[in-house]
Amino acid sequence: MFYYLSKIFWFFVQPLNLAIFLLLAGLIAGTIGRRRLAVTGSVLAFLILALSAWTSLGAMMLNPLEERFPKPPLLEKVDGIVVLGGGFEGAINLARGGYELNSSGDRMVETAILARRFPQAKVVVSGGNGSLFFDGEGDADTAPRLLEALDVPADRLILEDKSRNTYENAVFSHELVKPKPGETWLLVTSAFHMPRAKALFDKAGFSTVPWPVDYRTSGREGIGLFRDNAADSVQNTTMAVREWIGLFAYWLSGRIDQPFPAPGG
Repeated sequence: MFYYLSKIFWFFVQPLNLAIFLLLAGLIAGTIGRRRLAVTGSVLAFLILALSAWTSLGAMMLNPLEERFPKPPLLEKVDGIVVLGGGFEGAINLARGGYELNSSGDRMVETAILARRFPQAKVVVSGGNGSLFFDGEGDADTAPRLLEALDVPADRLILEDKSRNTYENAVFSHELVKPKPGETWLLVTSAFHMPRAKALFDKAGFSTVPWPVDYRTSGREGIGLFRDNAADSVQNTTMAVREWIGLFAYWLSGRIDQPFPAPGG
């Protein structure tokens, strides 16, 4: 139930969709003579779009998430690597059979680099099709084509293809791997996503070393206008709003212990 409610809620509150719904509400209000409601809806929609596209709001919301778990010094021994799904274009790969990467594709690239750096480490790819509305190939189904092409042998891969969200990533990966005491496992995901991911893996009893990748901010954006192109700014705002809502929702539901998890927390 949590999965379906979260997907439906997010469909309505993500910035672009919310602006569209507010514009629609304003249009309907205008047609029935509710001028004040029409103006309110239109102004709110404009503010959401303008703040998302023309300001550094998204980057400023992402940066604290990205800075929360710094990348550690390179370890001498690694027993395994867990990479979370989200780096592939699932619908395109389902249709074309390739391994097209999306804006989070650094997760898979870094995993291939780490796998070659630690040739004895197992590689867990955790990710099924997490979309409620669109059909696509899960990352665990696509990843072997890319990783094997980059000289990561198939016998090193452990594929978890059932998870639909980060909570299930953690629970299903733990059940599949059953990590032993004293083992060192790296957790690879986008830096902005690491606080929630690390907290969920800790809660599931899967001890990991965070290995953040896919940074979206420099930390130098500051408050300002037109610091990035509009499309990237909207994407940053959307990801930031989603991640902060996700942290708060997972905390309220008891799936993580802190609303803003920290190293050693």
